[in-house]
Amino acid sequence: MNLGVLFSGGKDSTLALWKARQTDTVTCLISVLSRNEESYMFHTPNIDIVRLQAEAMELPLIQETTDGVKEEELIDLERAIEKAKIIYSIEGVATGAVESVYQAERVQRICHNLDVWCFNPLWLRNQEALLYEIVEAGFHVIISGVFAYPLSEEWLGRVLDRAVIRQLVELQKLHGISPSGEGGEIETTVLDAPFFRKRIEVTDFEIVFDKYSGKFIIREAHLVEK
Repeated sequence: MNLGVLFSGGKDSTLALWKARQTDTVTCLISVLSRNEESYMFHTPNIDIVRLQAEAMELPLIQETTDGVKEEELIDLERAIEKAKIIYSIEGVATGAVESVYQAERVQRICHNLDVWCFNPLWLRNQEALLYEIVEAGFHVIISGVFAYPLSEEWLGRVLDRAVIRQLVELQKLHGISPSGEGGEIETTVLDAPFFRKRIEVTDFEIVFDKYSGKFIIREAHLVEK
């Protein structure tokens, strides 16, 4: 089956892409660039890096822009998926949804309207297990956003590894945060994965942080040989 992948550049959508490739043919990436940093549907930190990630994977990218108005932004998502259906003949859409019923229901509805299959390979998987799977598979992931106490500025730019996972799980026990950021506590950016032809090297960045909320903003990056 030909699949398009709803792709944000973060760990979950990249892992979903990896799993989709194991069973089906991924023909394109589908991304929505939101002007609203508080979008209910779409990942925003470093979303512009998606073009570089698509180039690293040698996959075509369909990208739409949205104002990010709640519910109205779904029109822009449906437009992007419809383009993928027309241009790349996709028969289904893979998502990185894990626990967000809000997101999963809306993508499912759009897929139903367009008569394409909705594939959620990470749905209701154990979050800790997913994090370890990402690390053990060789993904290079950095934390690009933190939005909850007690996550401090020092977390920004950290590479996801076993030590970081253990700390996140401990914070879940102590403070109730979601270790993989399902509550919006953490955002990530993937710089390399097993199926990337090249890896992304960050050459300039900025850290913005205030009151347990901050971002690792990639200012310059380019592809390098692996």
